[in-house]
Amino acid sequence: MVAQFLQKLTYEEVQTTVNELLDFAEKCKSLNLHESPSECSYQLMTTFLEHICNNQGMVDKHVFSDCCNINNTARHKCFLLYKKDDAGHSDIFQIPNPEQICETDKENQASVKERYIYETSRKHPFLYGPTILTMSACYETAIQSCCQQENNTECLQIKLEPIRKYIREISLRHHHLCEIGIKFNHKVAKSVELVLLTKKQLKANFSEIAQLAVDTKNLHQTCCEGNAVACVFGRSQLMNDICSKQTILSSKIIPCCALPVPFRGECIINSENDDKPDLSSLPLSRFTEDRFVCKQFTDKQDDFLQEFLYEYSRRHPELALPVILRVVTVYQNLLGKCCKLEDPLECYSHGREMFQRVVLESHERVKNHCDLHEKLGDNNFHDRLMVLYTKKAPQLSAQELIMFTKSMAAAATRCCPLSDDQQFVCMEDAAKLILGALCRRHEAEPINVNVGHCCDDSYAFRKPCFEDLQVNGTYISPPLPCDQIISLKEVLCKAQEEEFQTEKQKLLSNLVKQKPYATEMQFQSFIVDFTRLVRKCCQAEKSEMCFQEEELKLIEKCQSLLGSKLFQKTST
Repeated sequence: MVAQFLQKLTYEEVQTTVNELLDFAEKCKSLNLHESPSECSYQLMTTFLEHICNNQGMVDKHVFSDCCNINNTARHKCFLLYKKDDAGHSDIFQIPNPEQICETDKENQASVKERYIYETSRKHPFLYGPTILTMSACYETAIQSCCQQENNTECLQIKLEPIRKYIREISLRHHHLCEIGIKFNHKVAKSVELVLLTKKQLKANFSEIAQLAVDTKNLHQTCCEGNAVACVFGRSQLMNDICSKQTILSSKIIPCCALPVPFRGECIINSENDDKPDLSSLPLSRFTEDRFVCKQFTDKQDDFLQEFLYEYSRRHPELALPVILRVVTVYQNLLGKCCKLEDPLECYSHGREMFQRVVLESHERVKNHCDLHEKLGDNNFHDRLMVLYTKKAPQLSAQELIMFTKSMAAAATRCCPLSDDQQFVCMEDAAKLILGALCRRHEAEPINVNVGHCCDDSYAFRKPCFEDLQVNGTYISPPLPCDQIISLKEVLCKAQEEEFQTEKQKLLSNLVKQKPYATEMQFQSFIVDFTRLVRKCCQAEKSEMCFQEEELKLIEKCQSLLGSKLFQKTST
């Protein structure tokens, strides 16, 4: 908790602060899941933040003075805003000196584990405390195992890579769940939990899943508020509760419940979805053919829609979370319209076809995306995404656009070769995380009104909204001469393939910002010429002379594309 809030503190400074807070942390053992926020969470966090604000050195080091000048609730939110997620840019699993690690482990095993917890926490400030503790146990096991072997360097690299990969992925998911809880109302957060829990525990009845969804949502809130102590105790209690009903909830979690506490929770969270039960005797028709639908919808709208969400999720566990949420959104809007009519039944009886259309349209979008990826190949597909998203969000820097579109292109590379159903779920799941990161960037520093609309309007329809965005017409790029856009240098010959792609995409982004309404074909033609000229000159005997000659030709083509005398080459 301390390392996640005070990311610049040294290991020793964190240890000192931790020791001063231990008495208050003990009270969190009595955490009650049904209280939100818990008394423990409130007291511990208040004490912790007061401790920081009373230490002028800490305040100055972390620039927290503005937070310390406001009251408790606002102060807490202010501190959370200062957390910087470095997950995408850092890697704490580099092992420069395995011998030293093994020697340290031999002398003091606790120190190695605690330092791992410290490093992981400050690099991943939104990663839930229980997950950090579980992975620290995995890390400790890997160290102990590898340090007994002669080839400990290779052993450590092999055993730590899955841990590194898991932490990067789960940290993104935790940050995304926190974003949902903060940006959208509690109904959306509860709906997300209800879908995820229903898909895992298909045999559980609605009341059990509904209560579990509330408890899980409350736990997420505690974890997202940064109270790692309350989060750990809260998850432990929740997992005990789940394991006490394991035979009722799902057969898939039975092996998990037999594991010791550090591993039990993570195992349950990552367990497979339960086997789909036979629900043929319980059709969904009561939501589209019953004449009392409007009465139920009007009397208890939230409960009725939650029950529909539960029943639809049970019947379609193969669908991704956002797709199921799109269906329930369409159903809610349908009832909102139909229940005002004289003959509502005639109106909402078409619901089933509308649900199918939502799923089909979502499926078609993914299929078209993957067909294009297969046609263009990895690099050209990434180039196309650069063009599209530079048009949608030209306010982003070229480097930011490269980062976001690189994630999108990597998702297509990973997901598109899968079977149709798996491809569909994989792409939808990846998109929600990538677009969630883009929306967090917008939250920190607004990009444009259109991006804000897609981020804020509907969590379920965020992906289709972004895909349908066109050129951002309000953006006027500062004029950039073609000789500043294009830079053909001999250093490109020494660049690795990834470095070359980055340079090419920076060029592409700058071109699009200057001429956003040009066609993709025009941009593609220019990039093909750029790539060809670099390859040609790198193979020439006199590379520098070749670059000078060819650069002039490319600048002329740039001027032609941009269509303005402003972009002529400046005199030298």
